Amino acid sequence: MSSLAVQAQFEAVLTPMGAELVGALAGDGWGVEAQVAFGELTLVAPREHIVEVMTALRDRFGFQQLLDVCGADYPDREERFEVVYHLLSLTRNARIRVKVATDEVQPVPTVCHVYPSAGWFEREAYDMYGVIFAGHPDMRRLLTDYGFEGHPLRKDFPMTGYVEVRYDEEQKRVVYEPVKLTQEFRTFDFLSPWEGADYPAPVLPGDEKAGVKG
Repeated sequence: MSSLAVQAQFEAVLTPMGAELVGALAGDGWGVEAQVAFGELTLVAPREHIVEVMTALRDRFGFQQLLDVCGADYPDREERFEVVYHLLSLTRNARIRVKVATDEVQPVPTVCHVYPSAGWFEREAYDMYGVIFAGHPDMRRLLTDYGFEGHPLRKDFPMTGYVEVRYDEEQKRVVYEPVKLTQEFRTFDFLSPWEGADYPAPVLPGDEKAGVKG
Protein backbone atom coordinates (compact mmCIF):
# COMPACT_ATOMS: atom_id res chain seq x y z
CA MET A 1 0.00 0.00 0.00
CA SER A 2 1.39 3.40 -0.96
CA SER A 3 2.02 6.17 1.56
CA LEU A 4 -0.78 8.25 0.04
CA ALA A 5 -3.21 5.36 0.45
CA VAL A 6 -2.18 4.92 4.08
CA GLN A 7 -2.62 8.66 4.67
CA ALA A 8 -6.08 8.57 3.10
CA GLN A 9 -6.98 5.60 5.29
CA PHE A 10 -5.98 7.50 8.42
CA GLU A 11 -7.88 10.60 7.33
CA ALA A 12 -11.01 8.53 6.71
CA VAL A 13 -10.90 7.49 10.37
CA LEU A 14 -9.81 10.83 11.83
CA THR A 15 -12.34 13.03 10.05
CA PRO A 16 -15.34 11.48 11.87
CA MET A 17 -13.39 11.62 15.14
CA GLY A 18 -12.72 15.33 14.63
CA ALA A 19 -16.40 15.93 13.89
CA GLU A 20 -17.31 13.99 17.03
CA LEU A 21 -14.98 15.99 19.25
CA VAL A 22 -15.98 19.36 17.80
CA GLY A 23 -19.65 18.46 17.99
CA ALA A 24 -19.37 17.41 21.63
CA LEU A 25 -17.35 20.49 22.60
CA ALA A 26 -19.52 22.90 20.60
CA GLY A 27 -22.21 22.81 23.26
CA ASP A 28 -19.72 24.25 25.74
CA GLY A 29 -19.19 27.32 23.57
CA TRP A 30 -15.40 27.03 23.45
CA GLY A 31 -15.06 27.60 19.70
CA VAL A 32 -12.95 24.51 18.97
CA GLU A 33 -12.22 23.70 15.33
CA ALA A 34 -10.94 20.46 13.77
CA GLN A 35 -8.50 20.07 10.89
CA VAL A 36 -7.39 16.82 9.24
CA ALA A 37 -4.27 16.98 7.08
CA PHE A 38 -1.42 14.63 6.23
CA GLY A 39 -3.08 11.82 8.12
CA GLU A 40 -3.25 13.73 11.41
CA LEU A 41 -6.08 15.32 13.41
CA THR A 42 -5.57 18.79 14.87
CA LEU A 43 -7.90 20.70 17.18
CA VAL A 44 -7.55 24.49 17.24
CA ALA A 45 -8.71 25.88 20.57
CA PRO A 46 -8.95 29.41 21.98
CA ARG A 47 -6.21 30.24 24.45
CA GLU A 48 -8.54 31.16 27.31
CA HIS A 49 -10.31 27.77 27.18
CA ILE A 50 -7.32 25.45 26.80
CA VAL A 51 -7.68 24.07 30.34
CA GLU A 52 -11.33 23.17 29.83
CA VAL A 53 -10.61 21.61 26.42
CA MET A 54 -7.71 19.53 27.72
CA THR A 55 -9.74 18.41 30.73
CA ALA A 56 -12.60 17.33 28.46
CA LEU A 57 -10.24 15.43 26.17
CA ARG A 58 -8.83 13.58 29.16
CA ASP A 59 -12.02 12.83 31.07
CA ARG A 60 -14.68 12.56 28.36
CA PHE A 61 -12.74 11.29 25.36
CA GLY A 62 -10.04 9.10 26.88
CA PHE A 63 -6.87 10.93 25.88
CA GLN A 64 -4.97 9.85 28.94
CA GLN A 65 -1.43 10.91 28.07
CA LEU A 66 0.17 14.23 27.19
CA LEU A 67 3.21 13.28 25.12
CA ASP A 68 4.65 16.69 24.36
CA VAL A 69 4.16 20.44 24.45
CA CYS A 70 6.15 22.45 21.93
CA GLY A 71 6.08 25.79 20.19
CA ALA A 72 6.17 27.27 16.69
CA ASP A 73 7.03 30.81 15.66
CA TYR A 74 5.34 32.67 12.80
CA PRO A 75 6.71 36.24 13.04
CA ASP A 76 4.36 37.63 10.37
CA ARG A 77 1.25 36.78 12.37
CA GLU A 78 -0.32 39.09 14.92
CA GLU A 79 -0.17 36.25 17.44
CA ARG A 80 3.15 34.87 16.32
CA PHE A 81 3.38 31.78 18.54
CA GLU A 82 1.53 28.50 18.49
CA VAL A 83 1.60 26.25 21.53
CA VAL A 84 1.13 22.67 20.36
CA TYR A 85 0.00 19.80 22.59
CA HIS A 86 0.25 16.16 21.50
CA LEU A 87 -2.14 13.72 23.18
CA LEU A 88 -2.43 9.92 23.10
CA SER A 89 -5.48 7.78 23.81
CA LEU A 90 -4.67 4.17 24.63
CA THR A 91 -8.34 3.16 24.58
CA ARG A 92 -8.99 4.77 21.19
CA ASN A 93 -5.56 3.91 19.82
CA ALA A 94 -5.39 7.45 18.48
CA ARG A 95 -3.30 10.59 18.69
CA ILE A 96 -4.42 14.19 18.30
CA ARG A 97 -2.77 17.58 18.26
CA VAL A 98 -4.20 20.64 20.01
CA LYS A 99 -3.06 24.16 19.08
CA VAL A 100 -3.52 27.56 20.68
CA ALA A 101 -2.15 30.91 19.47
CA THR A 102 -0.52 33.62 21.58
CA ASP A 103 2.06 36.40 21.47
CA GLU A 104 4.96 37.65 23.57
CA VAL A 105 2.64 39.23 26.17
CA GLN A 106 -0.55 37.19 26.50
CA PRO A 107 -0.02 34.18 28.83
CA VAL A 108 -1.39 30.73 28.13
CA PRO A 109 -3.05 29.00 31.11
CA THR A 110 -0.96 26.11 32.35
CA VAL A 111 -2.32 22.56 32.06
CA CYS A 112 0.01 21.15 34.73
CA HIS A 113 -2.89 20.24 36.99
CA VAL A 114 -4.60 18.41 34.09
CA TYR A 115 -1.49 16.63 32.79
CA PRO A 116 1.41 16.74 35.28
CA SER A 117 3.86 15.91 32.48
CA ALA A 118 3.25 19.41 31.09
CA GLY A 119 5.46 20.94 33.78
CA TRP A 120 8.83 20.57 32.10
CA PHE A 121 7.40 20.86 28.58
CA GLU A 122 5.94 24.28 29.37
CA ARG A 123 9.21 25.41 30.92
CA GLU A 124 11.01 24.38 27.74
CA ALA A 125 8.53 26.33 25.58
CA TYR A 126 9.04 29.36 27.83
CA ASP A 127 12.82 29.04 27.60
CA MET A 128 12.99 28.52 23.83
CA TYR A 129 10.17 30.84 22.68
CA GLY A 130 9.32 33.12 25.59
CA VAL A 131 5.73 31.89 25.85
CA ILE A 132 4.43 32.55 29.37
CA PHE A 133 2.21 29.97 31.09
CA ALA A 134 -0.03 31.52 33.72
CA GLY A 135 -0.34 29.50 36.91
CA HIS A 136 2.75 27.38 36.30
CA PRO A 137 4.32 26.46 39.66
CA ASP A 138 7.94 26.94 38.52
CA MET A 139 8.23 29.23 35.47
CA ARG A 140 12.03 29.20 35.15
CA ARG A 141 14.33 28.55 32.22
CA LEU A 142 15.09 24.90 31.64
CA LEU A 143 17.75 24.49 28.94
CA THR A 144 19.68 27.77 29.10
CA ASP A 145 21.44 29.22 32.12
CA TYR A 146 20.05 31.84 34.48
CA GLY A 147 21.72 34.83 32.85
CA PHE A 148 20.81 33.95 29.27
CA GLU A 149 19.12 36.70 27.26
CA GLY A 150 16.61 36.03 24.50
CA HIS A 151 14.85 32.89 23.33
CA PRO A 152 16.87 30.69 20.93
CA LEU A 153 14.04 29.20 18.81
CA ARG A 154 12.45 32.49 17.83
CA LYS A 155 12.90 33.14 14.12
CA ASP A 156 14.45 36.55 14.80
CA PHE A 157 17.03 35.22 17.27
CA PRO A 158 20.57 35.87 15.87
CA MET A 159 22.47 32.86 14.56
CA THR A 160 25.82 34.09 15.87
CA GLY A 161 26.93 35.95 18.97
CA TYR A 162 29.95 37.40 20.72
CA VAL A 163 30.11 35.27 23.85
CA GLU A 164 30.05 31.57 24.62
CA VAL A 165 29.10 29.81 27.83
CA ARG A 166 30.92 27.05 29.66
CA TYR A 167 31.16 25.63 33.15
CA ASP A 168 34.39 26.55 34.90
CA GLU A 169 35.54 23.75 37.19
CA GLU A 170 37.85 26.00 39.19
CA GLN A 171 35.25 28.72 39.80
CA LYS A 172 32.43 26.14 40.13
CA ARG A 173 30.07 28.25 38.08
CA VAL A 174 28.98 29.09 34.54
CA VAL A 175 31.20 31.74 32.92
CA TYR A 176 30.85 33.83 29.77
CA GLU A 177 33.84 34.23 27.45
CA PRO A 178 34.44 35.79 24.02
CA VAL A 179 33.69 33.38 21.19
CA LYS A 180 36.70 31.30 20.12
CA LEU A 181 36.90 29.41 16.86
CA THR A 182 37.26 25.70 17.56
CA GLN A 183 39.22 25.02 14.37
CA GLU A 184 41.68 26.81 12.14
CA PHE A 185 40.51 28.53 9.00
CA ARG A 186 40.38 26.02 6.19
CA THR A 187 41.02 26.68 2.51
CA PHE A 188 38.92 24.92 -0.08
CA ASP A 189 39.77 23.97 -3.65
CA PHE A 190 36.92 25.46 -5.63
CA LEU A 191 38.38 24.10 -8.88
CA SER A 192 37.13 20.61 -8.19
CA PRO A 193 35.98 18.91 -11.39
CA TRP A 194 32.92 17.74 -9.46
CA GLU A 195 31.75 21.33 -9.26
CA GLY A 196 31.56 21.64 -13.05
CA ALA A 197 34.56 23.96 -13.37
CA ASP A 198 35.63 24.94 -16.88
CA TYR A 199 39.22 23.70 -17.18
CA PRO A 200 41.41 24.05 -20.29
CA ALA A 201 40.97 20.69 -22.02
CA PRO A 202 42.34 18.14 -21.61
CA VAL A 203 44.16 19.07 -18.39
CA LEU A 204 42.57 18.55 -14.99
CA PRO A 205 44.24 19.25 -11.63
CA GLY A 206 46.50 16.29 -10.93
CA ASP A 207 46.82 15.18 -14.57
CA GLU A 208 50.28 16.69 -14.76
CA LYS A 209 51.47 14.01 -12.33
CA ALA A 210 50.22 11.12 -14.44
CA GLY A 211 53.47 10.64 -16.35
CA VAL A 212 55.83 11.40 -13.49
CA LYS A 213 57.61 8.42 -11.99
CA GLY A 214 57.98 8.75 -8.34
